[in-house]
Amino acid sequence: MRMKMILAILVACWCTSAAAQYSSDQCSWRGSGLTHESHARDVEQVYLRCSEGSLEWLYPTGAIIVNLRPNTFPEAGADSKLSACVKPRADSRGASVFVERAGVMRMLLSEEEQAAGQVRCFSLGEGALFVQASTHSDISKRVTAFQYELIRGDRDTAGDTLSPTAPCTPCTDDEILMAVCTSDFVVRGSIESIRDGGDEEQQTSMLVSVSRLYRQKRRVFEGRGRNRWSGRVMVPWSCGIQLGQGPDSGLEEFLFTGAVRFGEAWLGCAPRYHDFLLMYQAAVESGSNPCHMDMN
Repeated sequence: MRMKMILAILVACWCTSAAAQYSSDQCSWRGSGLTHESHARDVEQVYLRCSEGSLEWLYPTGAIIVNLRPNTFPEAGADSKLSACVKPRADSRGASVFVERAGVMRMLLSEEEQAAGQVRCFSLGEGALFVQASTHSDISKRVTAFQYELIRGDRDTAGDTLSPTAPCTPCTDDEILMAVCTSDFVVRGSIESIRDGGDEEQQTSMLVSVSRLYRQKRRVFEGRGRNRWSGRVMVPWSCGIQLGQGPDSGLEEFLFTGAVRFGEAWLGCAPRYHDFLLMYQAAVESGSNPCHMDMN
């Protein structure tokens, strides 16, 4: 009887220890590479089934495969229509992140790019995330950590920035009309100022003063009283956005659309508001507008 009690205690302690090594739910995973210490070539499978979440891998050794398979898109072939964006934490180090399918790997984020805060996107049809630990003699201060978000879209996002359209490329009329229907935010406003993050940050931030808020996700634009809002919209630094392009551009109104990624608004299509009005009215008259927008 006493031996059975001792065995029960040992089993309980082992379970507690295992639980301390790994913490997982449908959205996020937290684990330790110390369980791979004696067999560093182990590859562990991780399954995450949410549209967004996070991963934190302490003392990375060996490798883990992260399968992003959301339950929210059950239709056949849905994976090929979904993309994932990965944003590393500022202190992320100790491993490189690849996209892997059938043994073929493509680098998504190197250790150096993670330290620089680089964000990368890929199509789920390309495969799973393969997180491979780097070879270090001392892993005691290393952690690999990132957030992920899933987005709809059929376009190729390999190595893409967070901009929902091709960076720096003007949108066509059809793309603008569709952006009004599908974007995370749609606002009318003007550019107050521009803050250039430079080559290190790889992004430019525009402070936008909003006169009309049509739609937004996660309150990236905050109220300033009397139906006025403002918020920052990000643009890839390589686009070279500057205040003063065009006559009175700082006062000129645009229709800003785009996507919200990791709590930041990223610019999509941004036609001059006057041009958009003409375009939208023509689409309404021809019956080609993909959705209705209240212009009053």
